Amino acid sequence: MNGFSVLLQKEWREHTRNFKMLWIPLVFIIFGILEPVTNHFLPEIMRSVGNMPEEAEFLWPEFKGEDIFQSLLGQYQMIGILVIILAFMGTISGERKNGTATLLYVRPMSFRNYFLSKWLVVNGIVLGSVWLGFMAAWYYIEILFNHVDAGAILAFVATYSLWLVFVVTVVLALSAWLPTGGAAGLAILITLVYQIIDSLIGTYWTVSPWKLSMYASYWFDSNSELSDLWMSSGLTVILIVILIVFGVFMSKRNAAKTTV
Repeated sequence: MNGFSVLLQKEWREHTRNFKMLWIPLVFIIFGILEPVTNHFLPEIMRSVGNMPEEAEFLWPEFKGEDIFQSLLGQYQMIGILVIILAFMGTISGERKNGTATLLYVRPMSFRNYFLSKWLVVNGIVLGSVWLGFMAAWYYIEILFNHVDAGAILAFVATYSLWLVFVVTVVLALSAWLPTGGAAGLAILITLVYQIIDSLIGTYWTVSPWKLSMYASYWFDSNSELSDLWMSSGLTVILIVILIVFGVFMSKRNAAKTTV
């Protein structure tokens, strides 16, 4: 356990020094603020800069707070996930390439602790950033739109957080397996491209980790059936465990490839 705490401190310091503790939360907070503010003031902006005739009426749909949360989730699904992949694609493979891992591998070390320390710290950064982004959005939604039930918001964000844990686990497992470029490319394929494929032909199945972002919005509708959400959540947890085991195995197997 002492060795595990040392590895956790090492990861924390590393991500603090490269400012990921700062700029990743800022990205999600900025999007969280911009989404409600932009949707609220966009009609006025369009009227002032749209060069429309004076007699023309600009009709804009009236959004509810729940709609803004779902719109923000759409932003996080594309830009947010891309940020996660680019920020952490070299978490393990980068250490092998630049030789940093040599300083760890020459010591008696558990590869399970090595992988899990990275997994916990990266998830802490990602989930903390996303929760801060949603909380910032919630503040402005309460001011500019309507009140949204706190229980529904927390369930919504918690469901989406499980999807993000899956994304982080995919990225780290691939980083343990492949070089940085290959890990990034395959992570984009699995998380972003397959997400698009699932949205196009996913009507043929209802249980999938890639549907968690859609099912998260069900919490805003009290009449929604949640059985598919719970089964998708269970499947996602199982896949996360499998990916962690795979990541630990590949970290140990590829240790010999470390640059000296």
